[in-house]
Amino acid sequence: MFGWEFPPHITGGLGTACFGLTRGLAKHNVEILFVVPKKFGDEDQSSLRLVPAEDIDVGHMSIELEAFWKKISYLEVSSALIPYVGPEEFERMVSESQIDNVNEKTSKSTKRFRFSGKYGKDLMKEVSRYALIAASIAKNEQFDVIHAHDWLTYLAGITAKLVSGKPLIVHVHATEFDRSGENVNQAVYDIERQGMQAADKIIAVSHLTRNTIIQRYGIPEDKVVTIHNAVDFSGFTDSPNFRKNVPEKVVTFLGRVTFQKGPDYFVEAASKVLKKYPNVRFVMAGSGDMLNRMIRRAAELEITDRFHFTGFLKGEEVNRMFAMSDVYVMPSVSEPFGISPLEAMRSSVPVIISKQSGVAEILRHALKVDFWDVDSMADCIYGLLSYDALSKYFIRHGQEEVNSLKWEKAAREVVMVYQEVRGWNA
Repeated sequence: MFGWEFPPHITGGLGTACFGLTRGLAKHNVEILFVVPKKFGDEDQSSLRLVPAEDIDVGHMSIELEAFWKKISYLEVSSALIPYVGPEEFERMVSESQIDNVNEKTSKSTKRFRFSGKYGKDLMKEVSRYALIAASIAKNEQFDVIHAHDWLTYLAGITAKLVSGKPLIVHVHATEFDRSGENVNQAVYDIERQGMQAADKIIAVSHLTRNTIIQRYGIPEDKVVTIHNAVDFSGFTDSPNFRKNVPEKVVTFLGRVTFQKGPDYFVEAASKVLKKYPNVRFVMAGSGDMLNRMIRRAAELEITDRFHFTGFLKGEEVNRMFAMSDVYVMPSVSEPFGISPLEAMRSSVPVIISKQSGVAEILRHALKVDFWDVDSMADCIYGLLSYDALSKYFIRHGQEEVNSLKWEKAAREVVMVYQEVRGWNA
C-alpha cells in the first residue's frame, strides 16, 4: 500500500482515512506493508508494517521501467501542493534527460533518496523518486495486491505493477476537479488518468467521485466501485470536563481554508445569522490560501468581534474544538467524501453539510444545503441554535448513525475488491 502521509503527521483527511482503513483491514487478517516517503517514529504500527521510502536502496532499473520513465515528464512546484488542494504555480518542466540521469546513476550503484515527507517545492521530485523506490520494493517484497492512495502515489503503483505483474488498485480520495474546479492543472490530471487507466480496479470514496472518474477521465463504469469512508473511534477521548471560556454558543468551520471547502459561504452565512442571533461566536479553524481573504471579508462585514480564526488544528486540539462547538458546518463546494462531519457527530455536535459532498450520500441525520445557498445555511444554523429540541434530535440520532459507520465494514468491501482482482473466491 502506497500513501503520502500517515497519522499523526497529516494535513487533512487522506492520512486519517488511510489509518482507519488499515486498522479495519487488519481485523480481516490482511497483512499490510504501508510505504510512506518518510517515517517520523511516532506512528502507530499495530496494524501494519510502515516502510519509509528513504530507507530503501535503489538499484538498477529494468529496461521496461526505464522506457516507462522516458514517457513521463515531471514538474517542479514553487508552493505547497497537497492531495486535496490544487497546485497554485508550476515553475518549469524538468527535462527528460534529468530523469535519464537518475536512472543512469542508480544503475551504477545503489543509493538512497532523502524525503522531507511534506508537500513543499520539491514535491514532484519526491514523487518521481518515490516511484523509483516503489520498483525496488516491488522486486524484493512478497505481496498479492498493490493499493495506491491518491495521485501522489499513482506513479509508484504503476511502477510496482510493471515490476511485479501484481494487480493495482487505485483509491481515489479526490480528483483534480475537486481541488481546482474547472481550472485543472493538466499535468496532475494526466497523472491521475494514467493511474486510473493502469489500475485493475478503482475505488471511489463516493458515488459523486465515481461519476467524476467515469465522466471526466473516460474510465469504464464496471472498473470503478464506490466504498464510502467511515470514522475511527480509537484514540478518541470525550472531554466531559472541558469548559469553553465564552458564554455564547459556538458555530465551527474546521478544514482547509481553500476554494474546495467553501469558507466564503460560511462567512456570509455567519453575517446573516448574527443579524438575528447575536449571542453566538463563529470559528474558522484551519489554514489555506483563502485565509487572508476571509479575514478581510469578516472585517468588511463588521463581524470580527464574533468571528475567530484559530489556524490549523490537529489531534487533541480538534477534539477540544468540537467539545466547544454547538453546531458544525461543512459548506464544501466539492467534497469527495468528508470525514470531519462524522467526527463532529461522534462528539455530540449537530452538523450542516453541503449537498455537494460524498458524505451526504450516507448521512440521514444531518441538515443538507447547497453550498451556494447562504440563506438556507443561515436558516439551518439559526434553527439549531434556537431550538434545543431540534439540536438534541440531531445529536442523539446522529451519534447512533455514526456509530454504525465502521472502518471494519468498509475494509470488508475492500477485501472483496482484492479477491476480485486476484481471482480468489470470497
